Amino acid sequence: MFLALLTSLPTGNSTLRMRVWRALKGTGCGVLRDGVYVLPREAPQAAALSEAESEVKAAGGFAMTVELNFKTSAQIEYARGLFDRSKEYGALVARIGAAKAALPRLGKRRADTLIQRLRRSFSELVETDFYPGQARLQAKDAMTALERQGEKLSSGGEPHSSKRRVRRLDPEKYRNRLWATRSDLWVDRLACVWLIRRFIDKSAKFAWLDRPRDRPKRSLGFDFDGAEFTHIAGRVTFEVLLSSFGLDDDPALASIGSAVHFLDVGGIPVADARGLETILKGIKAKVQSDDEIVAEATRVFDLLYSAYAQKKSG
Repeated sequence: MFLALLTSLPTGNSTLRMRVWRALKGTGCGVLRDGVYVLPREAPQAAALSEAESEVKAAGGFAMTVELNFKTSAQIEYARGLFDRSKEYGALVARIGAAKAALPRLGKRRADTLIQRLRRSFSELVETDFYPGQARLQAKDAMTALERQGEKLSSGGEPHSSKRRVRRLDPEKYRNRLWATRSDLWVDRLACVWLIRRFIDKSAKFAWLDRPRDRPKRSLGFDFDGAEFTHIAGRVTFEVLLSSFGLDDDPALASIGSAVHFLDVGGIPVADARGLETILKGIKAKVQSDDEIVAEATRVFDLLYSAYAQKKSG
């Protein structure tokens, strides 16, 4: 079922005409004919039709909100076609493709701004897509690919997976150490810092490196090529640390490892991973220094670990 707003605006009031048109356009309504604006009855924006009706009447115009009950399937399909967003999604995917090609040439700040702008455009389009189909899925996939590329470019120096074997290590030899990793921390490194402080070296100190070759002497490197702990045989650094220190038999840590793996290198989707990613993005948008990011992320991983531990024990 659909709702329709029938209007006849005062001819001399162009300001009202423009204001009403912009308000209705923002709801994603379809135009059945001049002065007849349509929305699905169940659409969250449907209340805007009554608001526009009141505004037009207050200005001396005619307006009436009515229910439309179409008699044939062809009429219903025609009405649904008024909300076809395929062209808008197509245009957005083209913009995303252009952004993806330009991203390597942009600095981090400009790249982040561009990605955020496109994400906002996608979200706004979704809000008025009342009958989603394949076009939305394609745009969502394109947006996800762009965001993933942005993360890779901003993190810089992502390690290649080594073919060497993971060795079981004596935790006692890794106490009170200085640990070093790349600055501008993201999910794998943030999770590693939390794991090291909570389960491996509770007195650990950390150095954030602009370049891995600047690593301090006698420090333990992680999550960069040539580091003591890095990607090995398809496992991300967090998973390598779990295995190296005999922590991979903890189901809660293993669950966190699965989420970190998915967010860092892809693979099998993990239900909680996107939520974790969203929270970590919020932290990075809120604070500036890596120390502040670590402090905030540590609380997140503490809570995540507690939730997983409780779930496993239950």
